[in-house]
Amino acid sequence: MKKVRFYFDSNTLRYEKFETPFRVKLLRFFGFMALSIVIASIIVFISFQYLDSPKEKLLRNENEDLKENYAILEKRVEELRGQMTELETRDNEVYRAIFESSPIPDSSRQKKMEDKKEVQLVQSMSKNDLVQSIQTQLNRLSLLAAYQNISYNDINEMLKNKQKLLAAIPAIQPVSNKSLTRIASGFGTRIDPVYKVAKFHAGLDFAAPQGTPIYATADGRVTQADFNAGGYGNHVVIDHGFGYETLYGHMYKIKAKVGAYVKRGEVIGYVGSTGKSTGPHCHYEVHKNGQPIDPVYFFYNDLTPEQYDRILKQAAAGNQSLD
Repeated sequence: MKKVRFYFDSNTLRYEKFETPFRVKLLRFFGFMALSIVIASIIVFISFQYLDSPKEKLLRNENEDLKENYAILEKRVEELRGQMTELETRDNEVYRAIFESSPIPDSSRQKKMEDKKEVQLVQSMSKNDLVQSIQTQLNRLSLLAAYQNISYNDINEMLKNKQKLLAAIPAIQPVSNKSLTRIASGFGTRIDPVYKVAKFHAGLDFAAPQGTPIYATADGRVTQADFNAGGYGNHVVIDHGFGYETLYGHMYKIKAKVGAYVKRGEVIGYVGSTGKSTGPHCHYEVHKNGQPIDPVYFFYNDLTPEQYDRILKQAAAGNQSLD
């Protein structure tokens, strides 16, 4: 039951019912509302400072999971980056060095790649920033891997060419010389057996009985197999490619045919004394890019270091040539 308040009116000398003015009621109402809002604000502030809403808890857990996953991915990216660096180093300093090829400049590997700023601290990143950063780094590594794959394809082609090159280099003696006594005259200035004057001798003379087999010293295609009136007599010329060419002169009999492809060690003819010759022997020349070079430096496939040293001394002797 609502209490009724009275007051004594000195004018009327009576007790009158106390009525609260509307203005006072209005002020009290607004005062109460203001106080309520302030208290509610304080409560909400304290709640947001120390308590999480269900949505915030969910977002916080997702954020923590993202940070953890990002750290794992970042570690993996660093491992991949290290592997790529090692592959690039091996590519430039090992494989291409073996094949005497220029290293690939880093600018080529980075071609068409967009430069990005360093990733900010994980704590300050949003979900989209994390995903974008990971995608950027993985795309970068994918491009590096693609360029590295192209480089290894190039190296594979070099390897194929290198194998062909090794097969094309004259690397054995043209006649069997196990006793190391067949070299009768070396490369350089020698006494001509006919004119008895010093002349340039463009090859090596291997003395051997007539009919001794003569072998191709490298893989190649026969370009000449006939009689040469200029002094070589029955001779064979083989084009090995890569600028290498060999000549075999004074044959008793030619076995090779023009246009035929021969392998190293294949018999192409037999020792004789045709043409300008003073006795049965094989005159052997090696040309590189059209210029004669000393064949003695190519006998590395069938000689030990000690045997090679003996051959060098024999070839260096300033004696008379046989042709």
